[in-house]
Amino acid sequence: MTKTEIAKAFSNGEFEKTYDFIAKDAEWIVVEEDKFSGKQAIIDNCEQVGNYFKSVTIDFKTLNIITDGNKVVINGTAEFLRDGKRVSFVSACDVYEFNEDSQIQRITSYCIQSK
Repeated sequence: MTKTEIAKAFSNGEFEKTYDFIAKDAEWIVVEEDKFSGKQAIIDNCEQVGNYFKSVTIDFKTLNIITDGNKVVINGTAEFLRDGKRVSFVSACDVYEFNEDSQIQRITSYCIQSK
């Protein structure tokens, strides 16, 4: 997978596809919410989020993908539905930084939930 494909898969909740591309000492910062240090902590959180994703229908929309060297930035939206009704709507921007081995070294996520 390319860096862009890895980043897009992660941003769209296809976490399992990205596990082989996460550096052992990576970190994931969800601004104003949480921080996960190390590959296993990131995978553990992905599994929790993935379980929630299985309980809803999600409409991901990717608006922009910007790449520059070892960085990929993706912004988009996610609408979460249950029984045809909106549970939540999130506008998000994920900044991915890759190391020299094309593994994710850092993810910084900005998530704004609609009221």
